[in-house]
Amino acid sequence: MLATAGVSANRQFGQHFLIDLNLMRLLIDSAEIAADDVVLDVGCGTGSLTEGLIEKAGRVIAVEIDRTLAEIARMRLAGTPTVEVLNVDVLKNKSSVNPGVIKALSAARNICAGRTLLVANLPYNIASPLVLNLATGPVTAAGMYVTVQKEVAERMTARPGCGEYGTLSIFLRATGDVRRIRVLKPSVFWPQPQVDSAMVAFVRDEAKAGRIRDVGLFSEVVRLFMGHRRKTLSSCTKSAHGRLGEIDNWPEIFEKCSIDSGHRPEQLPPEDYVAIANACSASGANA
Repeated sequence: MLATAGVSANRQFGQHFLIDLNLMRLLIDSAEIAADDVVLDVGCGTGSLTEGLIEKAGRVIAVEIDRTLAEIARMRLAGTPTVEVLNVDVLKNKSSVNPGVIKALSAARNICAGRTLLVANLPYNIASPLVLNLATGPVTAAGMYVTVQKEVAERMTARPGCGEYGTLSIFLRATGDVRRIRVLKPSVFWPQPQVDSAMVAFVRDEAKAGRIRDVGLFSEVVRLFMGHRRKTLSSCTKSAHGRLGEIDNWPEIFEKCSIDSGHRPEQLPPEDYVAIANACSASGANA
């Protein structure tokens, strides 16, 4: 199809197409898509994975930034009323999803009352910010089933104390459960990337997510401490600014949360960050 259109894969957009049909099926089956679910397929390419999603979901929003590929996908999926192909960048910027994508998802949710899922072979260059956005909101995904670089997968699934543990893993584990499905060799993609990839599953847990009183403040807390991950917690507070700069009782907050201020940020589990953020909120660090 690309040859017919006179184009090739664009590395600028992180294009590495998953060409193993068995692995496409594994990704789709892992999501356990129901007939009233809305599925977001980002980096849909020529629509190969999208075709499989259409068979399961109530509505599919397929997003492709490459104009030529988006047109190929539209032609391939023409006549299917349950899919909409958007030729846009899924991200407005690193901290927000494109309003056009939000509008399309909202319209689809008016028709289908099920879950909103991300099921996609994600372009490498937008994987982390998109996953983070769909975990924190305001538009959230009930589940994310994605292929990403193995390095990103390790950051998504990392636990406290390891080198890959950081903002991404803290947010995912604070709002749900995340696991690796399978490691993928370069040979299952075209063109072949120079690194391994992996399939990752995230399932949102509303009870966990509901413990976060202020998502924005939680984000500030995580970024403050993980931005100085090798320092002690008490040392990190000296760099606090914005709303956190107004806090003058950090020792009391650590004591209230039963957290040793001599620990390093990379040692804290996600629930401790939630406790710190909630204590900061109670101490007056409000918007």
